[in-house]
Amino acid sequence: MVRIRQKSERRKRMISGKDIKGIIAAIVTPFSENEEVDYSGLRVITEYLLDGGVDGIMTSGGTGEFPHLTREEKKLVVKTIVEVCKGKVPIIAGTAACSTRECLSLMEDAKESGADAAIMVPPYYFVLNEEAIFNHFKILSQANILPLVIYNNPLYTGNPMSPALIVKLLEMKNIIGLKQSCVDMGQLVEIIRMSKGGSSICTGVDSQFYPALTIGAVGVYSTAGGIFPNQMKQVHNLFLQGRLAQAKDLHIKLQIVNRFLEYDPGYVSPAKEALNMIGLPAGVVRRPMPNLTPGQKEDLRLALRAIGLNAK
Repeated sequence: MVRIRQKSERRKRMISGKDIKGIIAAIVTPFSENEEVDYSGLRVITEYLLDGGVDGIMTSGGTGEFPHLTREEKKLVVKTIVEVCKGKVPIIAGTAACSTRECLSLMEDAKESGADAAIMVPPYYFVLNEEAIFNHFKILSQANILPLVIYNNPLYTGNPMSPALIVKLLEMKNIIGLKQSCVDMGQLVEIIRMSKGGSSICTGVDSQFYPALTIGAVGVYSTAGGIFPNQMKQVHNLFLQGRLAQAKDLHIKLQIVNRFLEYDPGYVSPAKEALNMIGLPAGVVRRPMPNLTPGQKEDLRLALRAIGLNAK
């Protein structure tokens, strides 16, 4: 009986919005030359992120090439990262899909693999009105599988969520946060103005990190944080210490690399090339994802060196 009680006591606490803040690293999914998932490489990169002081890890998002992963690969990616992290930081698993039914299945997989929360964009491909998007997330919330972070990325989904809809969703049980990847920062301001508090409201755009902090965002879901976590963490620490000018200056310095990690030429290939250049086993992208040109690689290498990284 004692052993059963101890096992129950060790059960993970359900996280809330207050647990998701700071640098949430969007981790890549390493592939070998034949495009197989390199789980050993994934362990190495996860350890690197923990050593860099990240506050959480997001798996199987866009940076992790989720559209190119099988369901079983997604499960094993989460499981591998959970095993390395050992509860040190929240693990937020990407569970996006085109149908509500598949999202529910992916959330169950993420829970089984040990994730602390799920994150997803609205269903994509088919154009949906806001009522359909609301009902989709309502079903996911009511399923009570995992705490859920909603992800607004209209450029990639084709289904934008208005600030009013986002705030309405954030009031639902089990929806604990937002990743807002939108070029219009006015929308983020409006969401923060309208929200009632208690939710984790973060930007998903690295170049917006410092400005987002100044208007009340609590962190960033960060491709940059998956490459140079120390520097991104330093921006956040300087901000929290009230050293705003230094935080701003460092943020602007990092922009020389962050500009590679947004929409052109896409952010996955630059992220993996950057990790490879600093000696981490990110490997290749899965086709049809394009590789960087020789000229783009050289520009990226020089940018990494400019922020103090030993890029080879």
